[in-house]
Amino acid sequence: MQLSREALLRAYRQMKVIREFEERLHTEIMTGEIAGFTHLYCGQEAVAVGVCEHLSVEDKIVSTHRGHGHCLAKGCDVDGMMKEIWGSRDGLCNGKGGSMHIADADQGMLGANGIVGAGAPIAVGAAISAKIDGKGKVAITFSGDGACNQGTTFEAMNLAVVTQAPCIFVFENNHYSEHTGVDYAVGTAMDIASRAEAFGMKVWRGGGAPVFSRCGTMPGEAGQHHPGGGPADGTDFFAVHDTMREVLEHVRAGGGPAAVEYDTERFFGHFEGDPQRYRGPGEVERLRETRDCLKNFRARVTSASLLSDADLDALDADVMDAIDAAVAAARAAARPTAEDVLSDVYISY
Repeated sequence: MQLSREALLRAYRQMKVIREFEERLHTEIMTGEIAGFTHLYCGQEAVAVGVCEHLSVEDKIVSTHRGHGHCLAKGCDVDGMMKEIWGSRDGLCNGKGGSMHIADADQGMLGANGIVGAGAPIAVGAAISAKIDGKGKVAITFSGDGACNQGTTFEAMNLAVVTQAPCIFVFENNHYSEHTGVDYAVGTAMDIASRAEAFGMKVWRGGGAPVFSRCGTMPGEAGQHHPGGGPADGTDFFAVHDTMREVLEHVRAGGGPAAVEYDTERFFGHFEGDPQRYRGPGEVERLRETRDCLKNFRARVTSASLLSDADLDALDADVMDAIDAAVAAARAAARPTAEDVLSDVYISY
């Protein structure tokens, strides 16, 4: 489906915001001003944006410990996000969630989660609620190749099928569960989607999309291909967007839960400070050159004369200004006080 000029500009801007938000955090963390672990999403922007561009505020998502990109793609405020990560009382969660526990119910973002695989059951609960409401809304859980091995994810997929809940399991296969390669840790020939299919739900694959093996594969060598069709290419915004449109049409029409797997990349380590000794020589540099979703998007839209380099350069400058302003505001924002420690513990209905 051909996107309008306005939709293309919005998609690029969303991906660029995530990229620069994360790149700036990578720099600012070195100052020691940001407490706690931070897991960056750089490289995977096309998945978050390609999925969330189809969603309304009433649709729900549940994220992971690598959740900044999902939050921003779902509409969470950049300034509020940055303040939260800095620990400000003006952050989205009053400075009490930090990087791994950002949530914004007003935007349908039910929270990042520091426990691998813990988001899937939450999403199924939200999907059951959506089914009861009967308004055609959905809930989406983002999971990685590590979460696909967790029992919570298996139980959630089974419950989604049993209840026919409008839940979508989006697996972002970035090839590493913390420091362990997917071709070592996942026993289904790097086809995570087949696990969801075994529970009785419909799954989407990308046909000829590459599934890259990291362990034992040196830079420059060809990726492996799953004979049944690998995951959709998560570094191609258009592949993600088109695939997700089909998934959502199926689920919103009452077809029950579904799953889709995207083959993608993360450009930084599992966490900030990760020495990444498990990655091959030159691996990250090669991925940034050949599998960068922003570069791929720019090349595609400019070659087709859908947008110009000048259009995108102007957006780049605007985004950089916004990130600079967000960092300055976060650095200057007030921190929680001792009196705040017992607030936000319980909620009253």
